[in-house]
Amino acid sequence: MSQVRLPPIQTTARDDAVLAALAGFVQQEGLKPGDKLPTERILAERLKVSRNTVREALTRWEGLGLVERLQGSGTFLKAAVSPHMLHMPLTLAGGNDFASLMQTLEVRRALEAEAVALCAVRTGPQELSFIQRKLEVMEEAFHSRAGMSSEEDWEFHQAIYRASGNPLFEQLIAAMHEMFHRFWEHPLGVRDFGHASFPYHRTIYERIAARDAEGARAEALKLIATVEADLRRGEAARNQARHA
Repeated sequence: MSQVRLPPIQTTARDDAVLAALAGFVQQEGLKPGDKLPTERILAERLKVSRNTVREALTRWEGLGLVERLQGSGTFLKAAVSPHMLHMPLTLAGGNDFASLMQTLEVRRALEAEAVALCAVRTGPQELSFIQRKLEVMEEAFHSRAGMSSEEDWEFHQAIYRASGNPLFEQLIAAMHEMFHRFWEHPLGVRDFGHASFPYHRTIYERIAARDAEGARAEALKLIATVEADLRRGEAARNQARHA
């Protein structure tokens, strides 16, 4: 019998096979977003791979916004998974320069406007109530701290993405969370960054509650416009300081 030389399995193929097996386990166990995954040791035993392989797979899922790993608490599923899903890692330019921040804002404008419009059409009573609670928490944080708070703001927008009925919105935004978070680090020296956007969070909610998709889209675009105005204000001040 002739010996057929088979090409070695590529690392990417092995990684994808492990991710598919892990997704199959999650599906078989009936785990849903919010549920806690078994420990790395148990997963390694069930999947018949090393703990290091499981750890690397979970790290990839974390980067894709599919799981959240909390120190001392474990790993929690954030989105539904299946063995046949595609993984789309994002490579984003870093930095707090004006050009990078504007590129990020352009992406957020497209995602945000469509997400709120879909949310207005598709959200149910429970999801709407959850968005309202997140809005009230955000408003309370704004008044108590005399300014916008990144975590409460993030949770409000996440609630809308989740209620849009398309899990890709939440996953894409989660994958870009670190990049969006830079807007709260006083970009370009603007200390009151984001304050002008505050009232539009409530008007977005009101349009969603009224099932007004185009109205919600319009309010989201107004919110993003205030963020762009803050960025341009900061860039103008920085250019003026350079030439002073």
